Amino acid sequence: MSGTITFQRDGSIARITLSNPDKRNAISAPMWKALQAFASEIGSDRACRAVIVAGEGSNFSAGADISGFEAGRSGSGALAYDDLVEDALRAIEAAPQTTIAAIAGPCMGAGASLAAACDFRVAEESAFFAVPAARLGLGYDPRGIARFVRVFGDPAVRELLFLAERVPAPRAHQVGAVHRLAAEGGVLAVADSLAAIAISRAPLTIAAAKTALTEIGGRYEPSAEIRRVADVADLSADYAEGRAAFAAKRPPEFTGG
Repeated sequence: MSGTITFQRDGSIARITLSNPDKRNAISAPMWKALQAFASEIGSDRACRAVIVAGEGSNFSAGADISGFEAGRSGSGALAYDDLVEDALRAIEAAPQTTIAAIAGPCMGAGASLAAACDFRVAEESAFFAVPAARLGLGYDPRGIARFVRVFGDPAVRELLFLAERVPAPRAHQVGAVHRLAAEGGVLAVADSLAAIAISRAPLTIAAAKTALTEIGGRYEPSAEIRRVADVADLSADYAEGRAAFAAKRPPEFTGG
């Protein structure tokens, strides 16, 4: 596993940077654990009023670090891995601070889930969202799908999941998933300006609103049937073929079995 998470403080603003440049900032299991620990600790820090999440360089994140899937997200281990990711995302959602994802380049798979867990998304016009689960044959976590639907809406999520196609940032802005568009190279400046507004507002009001929105939106827990269907995909020969094809850098040959 590779990659690190760096944390910096700039006055009332905390900055999280995903760093795994050889894999376009793909997020490994240790990185998810670091994100969860940070989010859990920052909740009690009253001096911190906003959190900006970005990727190192010109990529937000290519998603989960798939190189660890053979050992960490295969067979019966798939649910445990999904729980690791979901726990980190829920910790971020529970933080009372305003959270902002600053998105440049690809924002894919679990990286898109991380962006969706933030309160705001700022994206460069050339950025895009994608969920390549259908190219790998895995059963995407239903809790993550529910989060996508809340942020992107049902029609765009069907494109992301069924077709594994890109949703460009301007389209995401049209459907409300992206709050601000930025010019090339300008995403951090726009995120900073949004954070400056957020930290000038009443923090208890924001915390109360976030709690209410969480309750109103609900925390989706999949039924046994939905989980069973996802498990069928995660235990399938297609998923094994998808991982093998990814490692060999060849197109997968799915059979539905």
